[in-house]
Amino acid sequence: MAALPRLSSETRAEVVVVGAGYTGLSAALHAASGGRDVVVLEAAEIGAGGSGLNGGQVIAGLKHDPDTLESLYGERVGAQLIACSGTAPDLVFDLIRRYSIKCDAVRAGWIQLAVSERQVGPLERRAAQWRSRGADTAVLSDRDAARLTGTARYCGGWIDRRGGTVQPLAYLRGLARAAQECGARLFTSSAARRFSRAGDEWRLETEQGAVTAKTVIVATDAYTDRTFNALRRTVVAVPSIQVATAPLPASLRARILPEGQSVSDTQRILRYFRLDASGRLVLGTRGSYGDVPVPVHTRAHERAVCDLYPELAGVPLEYRWGGFVAMTRDGIPHLHEPAPGLLAGLGYNGRGVAMATAMGRLLARRALGETSASLDFPVTPVQPIRLHALSRVGARATIQYLQARDALERGLRRAPARVGA
Repeated sequence: MAALPRLSSETRAEVVVVGAGYTGLSAALHAASGGRDVVVLEAAEIGAGGSGLNGGQVIAGLKHDPDTLESLYGERVGAQLIACSGTAPDLVFDLIRRYSIKCDAVRAGWIQLAVSERQVGPLERRAAQWRSRGADTAVLSDRDAARLTGTARYCGGWIDRRGGTVQPLAYLRGLARAAQECGARLFTSSAARRFSRAGDEWRLETEQGAVTAKTVIVATDAYTDRTFNALRRTVVAVPSIQVATAPLPASLRARILPEGQSVSDTQRILRYFRLDASGRLVLGTRGSYGDVPVPVHTRAHERAVCDLYPELAGVPLEYRWGGFVAMTRDGIPHLHEPAPGLLAGLGYNGRGVAMATAMGRLLARRALGETSASLDFPVTPVQPIRLHALSRVGARATIQYLQARDALERGLRRAPARVGA
């Protein structure tokens, strides 16, 4: 897309959105299409954060099963979370069609697979719970899993046909263009450094300009900085790294994910993978890195590719990228309204393509004047995580520990049984 300007003067708007990821651009698009004058402030460039640097899986639902959500939050709120998260992929693919977004969108379904027999039962129950609520799901045997993925590493699982895939950066850029077409003004390299309240309005200052508006939507997710410090401390930013192989030869493409689904597994540090439009195998998992992942940071990814598909041992990894995922304490995304006219949505726990798009629409509906009660999504108070300063250290140590346990269990599953054992 064309280069966007930096905010370099004073301006006014009805709604100012901080952050141009899926949440922010969806909010801008829906608010602008609803008739509001919208300004978007992005600290870097469109796609520089997690929304442009993820694995492109469009997944329905949340980390918790539907029955668990109703048990934790009660029948009314649980039903809201189930309905909003369950229909989030519909919104993604509807926006793609409505605004002719070219992002290699494929809606062939999402598969979740068990790495051990003991995990098959919980996945079967998950499929049944969603099916009882009208979702198009099915249980997969180990043979089904092998047929649909081309690897025999899994013991079974389920398929959710609501899911799909997109090229994540192209989808994000498409949202940006659609928001502009609806009248939103987008500014990049325009980080919000200070914000203050003046009467019934908010003033956000950047390095070279400022914008005043009655409504502010904070949509910075894992990239929330100290400008919004209390909000920053409600999530833990965890790195997620993806790699892509060279395009696979036709003979392998015919056997590996032949029907085009995306896949996640049930390892403690889960692996997720799909084929892109060029026939590359794209695989991601949690990781640790600096600003840009380099080969030393993706050795586990190379091992994972060969573990799943030994026949790809000679196929090079041509691309490596990564961004941060915002994890919440309860595994649930949160919508906040800490002050009149100040809104925020964040914490997608690895399911941000669909859920962040849906959150953006929720935030826009509130900015357009709907009451909190009419949103059909809980508005919760901002509750910073205790000892948040230690969270990244703890997350890094936890990831390394769980990676070691996963590796040990993979080795045990492959080890031949001893005679007489």
